[in-house]
Amino acid sequence: MPSPRSVDARLGRLALSDDAVWPGRSAGASLIGSLPRPRFDHLRRMTDHLGLWEHALFTAPRIEHGYCTDDNARALIVVSRQPDPSPELVGLAGIYLAFLRDAQLPEGGFHNRRDSDGSWADAVGSDDSQGRALWALGSVAGQGPDPRMRDIGLELFDKQRDFRSPSPRANAFAVLGASEVLLSSPDHQQARDTLEQCIEHLFVRDDALWPWPEDRLAYDNARIPEALLAAGALLTDDRLVDSGLRLLEWLVDTESYGGHFSFTPAAGWAPGEPRPGFDQQPVEAAAMADACSRAWSATGDRRWKDRVERTAQWFLGANDTGAALYDPHTGGCGDGLGSDYTNLNQGAESTLAALAVLQQAETLDSSGAQRRTRSVA
Repeated sequence: MPSPRSVDARLGRLALSDDAVWPGRSAGASLIGSLPRPRFDHLRRMTDHLGLWEHALFTAPRIEHGYCTDDNARALIVVSRQPDPSPELVGLAGIYLAFLRDAQLPEGGFHNRRDSDGSWADAVGSDDSQGRALWALGSVAGQGPDPRMRDIGLELFDKQRDFRSPSPRANAFAVLGASEVLLSSPDHQQARDTLEQCIEHLFVRDDALWPWPEDRLAYDNARIPEALLAAGALLTDDRLVDSGLRLLEWLVDTESYGGHFSFTPAAGWAPGEPRPGFDQQPVEAAAMADACSRAWSATGDRRWKDRVERTAQWFLGANDTGAALYDPHTGGCGDGLGSDYTNLNQGAESTLAALAVLQQAETLDSSGAQRRTRSVA
């Protein structure tokens, strides 16, 4: 049976020459130029009283596919980092935080899959969903829009003790969550223990041609160097910072073509496989923007700031096909970039990826630095 994502992809697969376009622009038009501000209309459309729906058919939520902790965690991170959120966004943050609270198991782990009636469809979620939940709870604990949410986020973060996983990304997510806690509470011992334990699972190979810690690139790739940079800054460990910068520079080179980003496709990539590869996913761009923003904060090197903007431009047509994925009128984003089509289903993951990238670009443009870098060593 095909997965919901593959069904959505077929339903949303439209050739670039077709007439179906975002409202307010012509077919195939690119929006390269000044970047739009993040808009949250579509995020609101995709959210009900229980949480954020996972999939969409074009702009309409696929209610029959239910919710997941992964996307509600992503949404809580995005809303928590938004400067001066509106009362409506604060309300959305409360919904996403309540989702994670309800997803948490007595021993501290999390469900991932939730049906449309609110019942949980799994005993426990994947390791990556556990790490993402910790990341979101750390984010709301450190940057949440009101003190009560920050307190609840920290309380839920503290319930997940002794996080362990063989997954590099799960460990990277947990490191990012612990980092957020430590930025606001430098003496928080559990967050420090989580950071130090999880960073041990991230490494860079001593191989200039393939320094990546896995045999192939997969998804959310830049989260690994981002976690190395975050941990290195907090622990004042230059080796971690240098490893993160080296790995991120290699990833930028690997995922660039003709002056624009050409991201790893959904099926992953290894040496010898064709490039560019398709279906490219917006989540890759979000990870790259966050990692480059951390690199800018660590080094002050203008190249990293420029790469954040280049990542934002990927959504607007500076990519392998010239097609725009982001709808600046609603804040929705298509689910993937194919060789001769765009997936116009505006699912949660992709929409949040675009919002996160535009947040980073806007913050860097206005302040020159995005991240706090207090040491807890």
